[in-house]
Amino acid sequence: MITRTTLGSPGLTVSAMGLGCMGMSESYGPADWDGGLATIDRALELGVTFLDTADAYGTGHNEVLVGRAIHGRRDQVQLATKFGIDRSAGDRARRIRGARDYVLRACDASLLRLGVEVIDLYYAHRPPQDVEIEETVGAMAELVEAGKVRHLGLSEVDGGLLRRAHAVHPITAVQSEYSLWTRDVETLTPVMAELEVGLVPYSPLGRGFLTGTLDRSTLGEKDFRRTNPRFAGEANEKIARTVREVADRLGATPAQVALAWVYAQAEQLGVAVASIPGTRSPARLEQNAAALELTLDAEALAALDPLSDQVTGERYTPAHTAEGARG
Repeated sequence: MITRTTLGSPGLTVSAMGLGCMGMSESYGPADWDGGLATIDRALELGVTFLDTADAYGTGHNEVLVGRAIHGRRDQVQLATKFGIDRSAGDRARRIRGARDYVLRACDASLLRLGVEVIDLYYAHRPPQDVEIEETVGAMAELVEAGKVRHLGLSEVDGGLLRRAHAVHPITAVQSEYSLWTRDVETLTPVMAELEVGLVPYSPLGRGFLTGTLDRSTLGEKDFRRTNPRFAGEANEKIARTVREVADRLGATPAQVALAWVYAQAEQLGVAVASIPGTRSPARLEQNAAALELTLDAEALAALDPLSDQVTGERYTPAHTAEGARG
């Protein structure tokens, strides 16, 4: 069974590896209801019980899917969802909202779609554009008092915002992109360690790039990687090759190496880590979970640590950001 870790203080105990469910509903091809249900079933069998979704994923589709998958076994799951990305006017006119009334309504809508009475970890999906962070977190604190939410989280914030939010109500976790080729959050982790806030890395496999199995020619028209600058051309291929070489030497898969690297950073960063790699494949889920048993030696770490300095291309362009929520 998967080992467990505790995020934040007061803590939320979760499986040390979770499951990001976004790709079951959007961004990486057509929605896959049956594949999503099968993958979540296998996750729970393995002890991967930390499930991550958001109201923006598939414009509600993903929360409905996750809710259906956990029906009758709610007590086995640590359920995380997010609010704040309002796509009601279309993706290119989306807004990041955090006003009190919006937060309260968004939570009630998520509870309905999920078919549950309480959310274990409720995130503000991005820093709000319409109000100060104090109003947003104050509303989230009301949800805790009402018994609708157990723990609060933020996503993609800086140290100043985290401190201000934490002063209103303890923040249990920050969710940010973190992988061998995206290490921006390391500027935030000293504040997180000070405040005892856990880290939930999303896209720890570089949106599939670090697995060495991504064929860009097969990406669908709606797959945002098709035009993302990091996935264009051959500039970053040497990064994937290095991960493959390390994996071959250790008798592991590239995905396992990339995930093991994320966990190897936890002690240095001084924060609890529970990554949420996404997949729609039970077989890949099993491979990912096995990464928790992989220890990277000094030679592997020496080869992997410099890779982020070699990356060409930004995570998002303005166009990609406008298309919808990612992570």
